[in-house]
Amino acid sequence: MPPTQRQLVILRHAKSAWPDGVPDVERPLTDRGRRDAGAAGCWLRDHVRPLDAVACSPAERTRQTWALVSAELTDPPAADVDDRIYAAAPVELLAVVRDLPDTASSALLIGHNPGVEDLVELLSGQERGMRTASVAVLTWTGEWGDANADVAELSDHATPRG
Repeated sequence: MPPTQRQLVILRHAKSAWPDGVPDVERPLTDRGRRDAGAAGCWLRDHVRPLDAVACSPAERTRQTWALVSAELTDPPAADVDDRIYAAAPVELLAVVRDLPDTASSALLIGHNPGVEDLVELLSGQERGMRTASVAVLTWTGEWGDANADVAELSDHATPRG
């Protein structure tokens, strides 16, 4: 059986609000964030192959981002909300990537900075700013368990705006 071409799409959540008295994990998207999340969904639909798996932080802003992104996709998978993604360092995010299902050739990870920006650099060896709603597309041949420093090629990067 030939090795699988993996596509890992890393998405930073869209712009979130800072309401008084709301814990960080419960912060919602702003109006701009909702527009940008929809634009990110359109970008994904037009630039990446269909997703087989989604790993999402439990934060309200990441879950709202996925809801708006997925509304723009044809037959999106259900997101796996993974507590390890919230406030994660790159090594923790790497563990999430390595745990993606073997049956998935294309996966999306939705998280937060600085972790997602550092993960892009760790996997590809390239620095890319991950502003709100930024997308990085990484590819490599092998297994999810092969995810490691400099294993991937950064094939695309964008910051869609709505």
